Amino acid sequence: MTRDKNKAILALEDGTVYHGYAFGAETTVVGELCFNTSMTGYQEILTDPSYKGQIVAMTYPLIGNYGVNYQDTESWKPHANGFVIRELSSVYSSWRADYSLSEYLSLYGVPGIEGIDTRSLTKKLRVQGALKGTLSNEGLSEAEAIEKARQWGGLVGADYVQEVTRAEPFLWDPEETDSKVFRLRRGNPDVEPATDDDVPLPPAKTPILAYDFGVKYNSLRRLRQQGFNVHVVPATTTVETVKRYNPAGIFLSNGPGDPAALDYAVETVRELIQWGVPILAICLGHQILARALGGTTYKLKFGHHGANQPVKFLESGRVEITSQNHGFAVGADSLPDSVSVNRINLNDRTVEGMRHMQKPVISVQYHPEASPGPHDSSGLFEDFRDLVKQKGG
Repeated sequence: MTRDKNKAILALEDGTVYHGYAFGAETTVVGELCFNTSMTGYQEILTDPSYKGQIVAMTYPLIGNYGVNYQDTESWKPHANGFVIRELSSVYSSWRADYSLSEYLSLYGVPGIEGIDTRSLTKKLRVQGALKGTLSNEGLSEAEAIEKARQWGGLVGADYVQEVTRAEPFLWDPEETDSKVFRLRRGNPDVEPATDDDVPLPPAKTPILAYDFGVKYNSLRRLRQQGFNVHVVPATTTVETVKRYNPAGIFLSNGPGDPAALDYAVETVRELIQWGVPILAICLGHQILARALGGTTYKLKFGHHGANQPVKFLESGRVEITSQNHGFAVGADSLPDSVSVNRINLNDRTVEGMRHMQKPVISVQYHPEASPGPHDSSGLFEDFRDLVKQKGG
């Protein structure tokens, strides 16, 4: 099929229409438009379950030049509803690649559009805020596409966790094949990929539970690298079930949608806090934790999506560059006196971290696993390990 015949349309609820060229699957989708400022990592972005319900636009202009490999995906499939880019690389070049980007999206039914002015789209979203949109390569008219966008329900009040959480609990990496630190052997002329055999994984002696609200694989890898034996449980797992595992700690993962729609998770976390087990929460887990502690959450104008978000530690003055992907935030003034806000976003002063003053509970809004990067915040998993040890785990 020639480019002239392979056309696509992106229509927004405000009546704006972009025409471009299709790649990926032949289909029509609706979702909330968001932009991501990362320069690399498109396959990690596409496979992050937090993007369920969203159409992702990349601000970096050339995408797809290194293809897609299964080793670096962050879940079992892409979860973004659609993908918007300025230019799709006509070739991909990487000795690790399994597919081209277009082939990979076609395999999983995700449409893409290239050739549009992503700078114009990004500016529109920054000025007007997040907008609902339709992405189609099936010949929809402009009017039809705009109307579909306007009719879509949106993210507010939506529970997408139920669509991405695993149905059954499972033990992460029992064969210890997926959690070792990836390295290249220096000095090898063949550039042979390898794990770092000189630094083996520590024994998995400490049992913890990871709540799967849309967990990324790299979070599980990071936890295993700290010596945790990680059981992943569905988002609806009850406290009674948790206690049967007798975990030394609880991890509350990232995930999609509106935390205000997750009363079942909020109530469970409220009980877990009272139980006294150490808790680490990130992203959506951080928002659920805040609501369980009595706080509120609200929708951001256009969210934080990218690998260059500056976060300041209020207790030390340290600043880290973080990877983020969220459209909702915690209301700082809504939190009780027993909760300390210890990290803020330097762009908009929103809450980026909390700790409980009496309970062994810590949380961050950003993604400390940061696959593919940056890695400034990876020490948070060590902090969680130390917290668990202090409680006898």
